[in-house]
Formats: sequence, C-alpha cells, structure tokens
Amino acid sequence: MTVFRWIMGVLSVFLAGGAVLSFVIFLLRDGEDWIVLARKFRRWTSAALLFWFNVEIWGRVIWTIVHW
Repeated sequence: MTVFRWIMGVLSVFLAGGAVLSFVIFLLRDGEDWIVLARKFRRWTSAALLFWFNVEIWGRVIWTIVHW
C-alpha cells in the first residue's frame, strides 16, 4: 500500500504542478488555450486524489472484513 501511496502522491504533484504552471502561463500570456489546459489538469488531479481516497477506504473495509 505504501508504493501505491507514493505513486498517487507523485502523480498528484505532477498534475497539480501542471495545473499551476498552465494557470500562470494563462495569466502572463492571456491565451484561452492555457486556461482550458489548467482546468483539465485540475480535474485530473481531483480524479487522482479521489481514486486514492476510495482505494484507501475500501482497502480498509476489505482488510477489516477479511480479518474479522
């Protein structure tokens, strides 16, 4: 489970970094394409974090049921 946490953490950091970088470029250049890209990165970051949360919760549920 620790490996999964690290993978999801690194993936989330890269996605969030892409969102921030795209947003900063949007602010500097005022290009509509950059804000669209920033929103996509933000959505993927949210999806990755929600996936991690669900795996953590359901992993605990299954672990508890198995070791009851």
